[in-house]
Amino acid sequence: MSATIASSAAWATARLGRLFEPVSDRGHEDAMVLSVYRDHGVIPKDSRTDNFNRTPENLGNYQLVQPGDLVVNRMKAWQGSLGISEHQGIVSPDYEVLRLTAPEHDHRFLHSLLRSRALIEQYALRSTGIRPSQWRLYWDEMKTIEAALPPADEQRAIAGYLDRETARIDTLMEEQRRLIEMLRERRHSLIDGVFSGHVPNVRLQNACLDIVDCPHTTPEVSDDGEYEAVRTASVRNGKYRPGNGWPVGTDTWKARNAAGAPAVGDVLFTREAPAGEACMVPNDRICLGQRMVLLRIDQTVCVGTFLLWQIYSDRVQGHFLLSANGSTVANIRLPVLRTTPIWLPNLTEQRHIAAYLDERTAKIDNLITETEQFIELSKERRTALITAAVTGQIDVREMA
Repeated sequence: MSATIASSAAWATARLGRLFEPVSDRGHEDAMVLSVYRDHGVIPKDSRTDNFNRTPENLGNYQLVQPGDLVVNRMKAWQGSLGISEHQGIVSPDYEVLRLTAPEHDHRFLHSLLRSRALIEQYALRSTGIRPSQWRLYWDEMKTIEAALPPADEQRAIAGYLDRETARIDTLMEEQRRLIEMLRERRHSLIDGVFSGHVPNVRLQNACLDIVDCPHTTPEVSDDGEYEAVRTASVRNGKYRPGNGWPVGTDTWKARNAAGAPAVGDVLFTREAPAGEACMVPNDRICLGQRMVLLRIDQTVCVGTFLLWQIYSDRVQGHFLLSANGSTVANIRLPVLRTTPIWLPNLTEQRHIAAYLDERTAKIDNLITETEQFIELSKERRTALITAAVTGQIDVREMA
């Protein structure tokens, strides 16, 4: 199957297999470890704090990447997880490393072209696997894609135009991200301010009927399953994020809930990757995935939302941080969780505090959501601009 990306009529077409060739240079354990992000391309792995993939101790099988090489995450290419590297370093053997065979082409133009919506659609068509989470793009398929390339001077003009225009959009998005950080800090200060002046009087286990650890096995995924096995990705900032878990069938749901299904009013807790996140149980159609804990709330002494908010206080989070173990990933053990000191006033006061925080945080969360939506719209505009420029729909020479 061959496809040519639409472009200006004056542009020449070439298969990716004519532009790049696979390389595999291993045994450079001391080099900087790189990673590939959908939004950022190829960057040093330690420059991000949201990458929870463990780097193995033995890096002998990692592949060397030179500046100008194309690095492709085979499993996520269909999402745009690839890019031309500006760095020398090493990447996982699961990645494809491809070297440019035609040095006359502009690296910046190729980076934008290869990450454009038009090419990403082609990666998706050529990826193989039973379900999207298992799709892989192999070079034998990727190399058949044809792309249109303008002359080198026009490539440089397009790259310069995109540098200027995307910089404006990126600056605007960065301002919005700073606003989100400010709102999150305000939200945190609001929560912590409620609990900081009170002395703990019980352990967390005293607020619960039971603390249930997850089965230490991977759930059997069913694409058409009507239940969801919640994962740590399902929980952030006190909120449940539907769709971030695994779909599972009735048998798996029953098996993983042998000790009783999570009930509305209980609290979900992440003990690892990342540790210390929590949210209320959203419904009774879930079960615990890996690294998840269920706090069965004793409603005769505790209001679930009150405990949820207190989990995000500095005192409780500090306790987790000091007590967590794990050489590479922080892990909050159940004995630590059970014995966490908390403040538990009477139910009337708990309800009052929970309602207050629910209302105040909801206003902040709405502002955060609106700002995040603005950022997403800006990303879409940026993507559309890049695709239009690298496929010849915009004549950048008229905009010089």
